[in-house]
Amino acid sequence: MLSGLPKQPNDPNLIVGFDTADDAGVYRLRDDLALVQTLDFFTPIVDDPYDYGRIAGLNSINDVWAMAGTPITAMAITCFPKKGVDPAILGEIMRGGLETLNRYGVTLVGGHSVDNEQIMFGYSVTGVIHPDKVARNSGAQTGDVIILTKPLGTGVISTGIKRGSATEAVVKGSIETMLTPGKFAAEAMQEFAVKGATDVTGFSLLGHAWEMARASSVTIEIEASAVPLLDGALELAREGMLTSGDKTNREYVGSDVRIDKTVDQDLVKLLFDPQTAGGMLISVSQDAANSLLQTLQANYPVAQKIGRVTDESSHSIVVH
Repeated sequence: MLSGLPKQPNDPNLIVGFDTADDAGVYRLRDDLALVQTLDFFTPIVDDPYDYGRIAGLNSINDVWAMAGTPITAMAITCFPKKGVDPAILGEIMRGGLETLNRYGVTLVGGHSVDNEQIMFGYSVTGVIHPDKVARNSGAQTGDVIILTKPLGTGVISTGIKRGSATEAVVKGSIETMLTPGKFAAEAMQEFAVKGATDVTGFSLLGHAWEMARASSVTIEIEASAVPLLDGALELAREGMLTSGDKTNREYVGSDVRIDKTVDQDLVKLLFDPQTAGGMLISVSQDAANSLLQTLQANYPVAQKIGRVTDESSHSIVVH
């Protein structure tokens, strides 16, 4: 769709643009300072408007942390109907979002609202980073270990909420993981000088891993049984509580992903499940992997090594 647009003039200060499908853009201001810019908003995925606002806020900030940056300001994006919905609901959504921004030191500087039948909410976020310390999805190298910080399953659980099939305990676990910030992962990535990372959101674990593999010109092998899952997610996948993203994410990666026939098909559904405020997918050298994982597990208890990076082969992703 973007191929027909006019080409941008070459800008030597553009460190990360849209060409590698990274989490945020990075633009150099000085030799020691760059801007990190991103935008994300989506429809409600939980029943409580306050929780929805909190999750939307954290989901937007996470894209700056995924680049190992520090978020500093945000602008709200709101779609809400003028009639038919209690405006107090919008107040609760924005209260949840603002509390999240305040908690992580991000200043709300404004925003824009649109009269729209479908509720949507999120933020554009600006952060800062040293130009030499950017983590990007093109930074995976052969021999690296792949680490995932948070469990999968928020998509199927969201569908389970809509269909009344998700238990209170399962919903609580999903909300808790979505509200776990990427801040600590960003700090760990800076400490260990990680150059390859992305966050797992709408394109699913396999979609974002595929983008990383393609951008880095490598193959990523994933051990399906090592991937952490939210409690109740596999059962909901078995019941068919899938989002439309299950189909579109499979189409997105196409035949460039090879999945062994021995992998449980219900588990495969979760590997293609679109996530909200999902975990960081980190590519790190084998020498540093154990130390980084230990550091991450202080804030992400189920963080796990889920794969490795190999030389580019016939498939960008291989799942065992």
